[in-house]
Parts: sequence; C-alpha cells; structure tokens
Amino acid sequence: MSGNNENFEPFVRHDQVVPEFTLKAVLLGVILAVILGAANTYLGLYAGMTVSASIPAAVISMAILRGILKRGTILENNIVQTIASAGQSVAAGLIFTIPALIIVGVWTDFHFWPTALMGIAGVLLGVIFMIPLRKVLIIEEKELTYPEGVACAEVLIVGEKGGTRFKPIFYGVFLGGLFKFIGSGLNMLKGTIEWATGLGGRVIYFGSDVSMALIAVGYIINLDVSFLIFLGGFLGWCVGIPLMGIPVGMEHSSMMDVAYELWSTKIRYIGVGAMLVGGVWSIISMRNGILKGMSHITKSFNKSEEAKVKRTEKDMGIISILIIFLVTIVIMVLLYNYLTQSLKMGIAATFIMAICAFIFVAVSSYITGLVGSSNNPVSGMTICALLFTAALLLVLGFNNGNSILSTLGIAGVVCVASCVGGDTSQDLKTGYLVGGTPKFQQIGMIIGGVTSAFFIPPVLSLLHKAYGIGTGLKAPQANLFASITKAIFGTGSMPKNMILIGIIGSIICIIVDELYLKRKNSKLRIYVMPIAVGIYLPLSLDIPILIGGFIRHLINRKRMVEESKDPGILFSSGLIAGESLMGILIALFIFLKWDLSINSYFSNSMIVLLSVAAIIIGSFFLWNSARKDPDAAK
Repeated sequence: MSGNNENFEPFVRHDQVVPEFTLKAVLLGVILAVILGAANTYLGLYAGMTVSASIPAAVISMAILRGILKRGTILENNIVQTIASAGQSVAAGLIFTIPALIIVGVWTDFHFWPTALMGIAGVLLGVIFMIPLRKVLIIEEKELTYPEGVACAEVLIVGEKGGTRFKPIFYGVFLGGLFKFIGSGLNMLKGTIEWATGLGGRVIYFGSDVSMALIAVGYIINLDVSFLIFLGGFLGWCVGIPLMGIPVGMEHSSMMDVAYELWSTKIRYIGVGAMLVGGVWSIISMRNGILKGMSHITKSFNKSEEAKVKRTEKDMGIISILIIFLVTIVIMVLLYNYLTQSLKMGIAATFIMAICAFIFVAVSSYITGLVGSSNNPVSGMTICALLFTAALLLVLGFNNGNSILSTLGIAGVVCVASCVGGDTSQDLKTGYLVGGTPKFQQIGMIIGGVTSAFFIPPVLSLLHKAYGIGTGLKAPQANLFASITKAIFGTGSMPKNMILIGIIGSIICIIVDELYLKRKNSKLRIYVMPIAVGIYLPLSLDIPILIGGFIRHLINRKRMVEESKDPGILFSSGLIAGESLMGILIALFIFLKWDLSINSYFSNSMIVLLSVAAIIIGSFFLWNSARKDPDAAK
C-alpha cells in the first residue's frame, strides 16, 4: 500500500466531500498531543527513547469519534493522529538537547520562554521545510515506504471498513501489545539479547532486540533496505569494533562494556560522518523534486492555477510559508540575542540554525521513509548539527562562555525541526494513502506542536525538581550532547578521525553506486543513508529489522501481492500499533511508579530463553499470517 505509482487512488478520492478539519477533531488532537507529549517527555528522559504517537492516537480517535460519538470520519481521525503526533515530536526534540544545558551547568532550571520558543521555532521550520519535499519523498521516491505511515493508514482504513479484513490487524495489535507487556511491563523478556567475548585481544559482539515492532518494520520496508541497514551494523559492530581491539585500561572490564564503549565513543561517529554526507547527497539528488515542489507551492499565487490543484495535492500557500518563516527568524534572532547578550552572535546563530534545520528536516524525512519515525536516529543528526554549528561559531570568532549556550540552543531548534519534519512526512504519507488534504495536516501539525511547546517546559521543570535530570533521570542523549559540546569548546575530546572515516567511506559508496551500479542497472544498490543508519544504531536494532525483511522476501518468492491486500502488511501494522499503544501505557505505569515486574521469580538464563522464544514465535506468527491467501483478509 505504498502508493508509489502513477495510477494510485487513495481511499477517499480527491473529488469526495468528507468532514475533515473539524472542531472536534482539532480539540481531540490537541488534548492527545499534550498528554502523549508529556508521557514521552518522561519516557525519553528515563529510557532514552520515545514512542511514536501516530498509531495510538489513531486508535484512540476511532474509539472516541466512531465508537462513542458515532460520527467520526476517516479524515477526521487522520487529522487527530496528525495533531497528536506533534506532541511526541516536540517532546523528543527538546528532551534530547535542552537538558544538556542543565548537565553542563549553564542553566540550573528550565527557563520557560526560551525553551518554549525553541520548541515553537522547531515546529514551524519542521513543517514548512517539509512542504516542498512532500511530493518527491512521499510520492516519487520508490525506496521510501514510510512503514509507520503505511501502518497507520491501514489501521484507519480497516477501522473505517470494519468486517473480517480487520482480523490480521487485530491479531497483530494483540500480539504486539502482549509481547510488549510481558517484556517491559512484567520484565519477563530481555529488551536486548546480547553476548560479547574477548578473542585474541579483540571484542566479538552479537545481539538482537526483542521487539515485534522492529520485525514488522523490516517486513514493511522489505529486504533490500533492511539488508543495507544490517550491513551498516555488521560493518560497525562485527568489523570495526574487533579491529580496534580492547582499549588500554579496559583489559579487565566486561567485554559487553568494552563493546559499547567502542561503539559509543568511536564507531557511532563513523555513522555520524556518513549521515552528514548522505544527508547532503540526498538533498542534491532530490534537487529537481524540491524545485518542482516549490513550483507547485507557488501556484497558490495564481488563483486560477490553485483551483486546478486537486484537494489531495493542496499544500499551504507560499505566502503563509514565507510569513511563518520570517516570523520564526525574527523570534530566533531576538531569543538568541537574549540568551547570548550579543546581537551579532544572535544573528549568526539564527543563520546557522536555519541552514541546519533545512538540511536535517530533509535528512530526517528521508530516513523516516526508510525505518519509520520511532527508529529515526535524530540524535545522530543533532550531533551533525552540533559539529557544524560549533565549527562555524569558532570560524566566526565566537568562543566564549555563551558559545555552549548558542550551540545547544541551535541544536535544540534543529532537533525539534528534525523530529517534526520526520513525523510530518510520516503523517503526510498516511494522509496520501487515505485521501487527506496535505494543507489541513500541515496546519494541524503546527497547532499540535505549538500547543505542546507551551506544556513541555513546566513538565521538564517538574521532573527535574522531582528526580534530578542527569542523576535520577539519566537523559542519555542530553548527556551525550553535553559531552560533545564540552569537547568542542576545549574541556574534552572527540574522535574526529572516526567522523572523517565515515565521510570518506560514504563518498566512496556514492561514487561506486552512481558510476557503476546505477549505470549497470544492478539490482544491488549501496545507498549511503541506510548503511549510515545501520552503523549509528546498535546492531541489536538491525537484527529484527533484517528478520522482518527476510520473511517478506520469502513470501514474495512464492507470490506477489498488492501491499494493501498483503495480510503480512496488515499484521505488521497491528504489531506496530500494539507495541506503540502498550509502550504508552507502560510509560504511564513508570510515571505513576507502578512496578509490575515479576522477573525476580525467574533466573536470568530462563529469561534469555523466553526472549529467544519470543523472537521465534513472533516471527512465526508474522510468516504464518503473511503466507495466507490475501482474500482471507477481506
């Protein structure tokens, strides 16, 4: 159901009149945006991850609008999930960066207006920078499937149709939720099954996450992309780490600790360098599509031309985009001037922020199309933004006490923009499949994001006073950014040679792919971005994605079927929805300090065996569901 073909017809045709941007849909979306944003704020600071809100919001919306009120439409439900997902995006962008100001000692508490304005600016730039990319990324790029966007569309369409076609999704929701509850709720499954040992002064590592959602993502994106992601992880963990050997001083440490130390301080930065080049190359490759997108938007100047544009192709107009952009720039100049007490630095910071935001919104939207927003390595892109920002500030002669504040302030806006850009692209993919109006979704994303930006600062302040950010709440990404920033400005070190390796390696991949494989029309392609993502992510995430892709490959060898009729896609959509919904519920349990763990009754070896069995059982259920006659899903 990717919709990447010229003859694609959405569920609601462009000439159909269906209630969409209604008051009840907007209000429900805003309420869910605030609630899910707050839940993800805590979860992200506690566990270093957030849960995609689109599918949970879609399910909740259908339950309220169609179940309780008995009058919701599929397009209203789509608006609700679009607005709600903005809360999670803003939360992720702010909690990954702004707490670093607390950790490095620049702030002692969260300042409401600076934090809120960074969030608002990130939302506005994330949405408007995604608009000219919409057509080329969501419709024209064949390799971008937007797995969570497809899954959310399936949930909405099947919920609208009802009947027996809902069964694969229902079974998937049940199984995904059950496994998540057993694993993260009862703590009877390992989050990651992993093993490491020393061999001849080298570290050998292997591991896999126990996640039905990741297996489902692999199935949706197919083997071609999932294999490239795995290849990146294999090169980093199974080649790079052994080649580096055991660092001096860690000879007597756990080999697991050594493996993660090498990855987090060395290998990960190879992925950062590769993503930096891959992002720039993606924009260069998409230049014609971007220009077409801008040309499409400018039609709003001409009323006669605008009237010819189908409802399902209408974006926000160029005048609105320019006004939003100019207002954002003015706000950020004033904010950075206030933070740094220097108008010159404020203007420079705003200029750098705008450039970084555009680049990484495009990169984030592209990566989201590959692996989904939940697995989007936004922290890697933010590291790139940190490095770029710090380098320019140093070149421009800014290296004083305000440099750290400026760098992290820029990174905060860029991180929010990247998160919002990725989620916007995912939501627009859902809208494209169900027949939504892009303009209304873009406005909805702005409403949900701006509203959430006002609520997240007091939530951050409350959590800091209650638990202590950096101590009680570890805030892993913020700690990483704090360390990098201190290293850049003279109080630490950073592996510049690893970043250089990633840059050189990615350039070689691009040359080989463009000059040889592409010209030979080879089925094998070595796209930089999925390989870079694989290097940057833990290998344990790459394994279940590969499993899902391999299952899809086995099914396709026996029969080819349209994605919208593939029971495996429907079942995978359910797995993602189930794990996402249960993840939100468990986040609430954590917030309320409800401990449901029963793992103390089982030995560690028993839990490992149960975890292995969970991967096998989940994979079998997916394979068994996918191999059924598609007509059975009607």
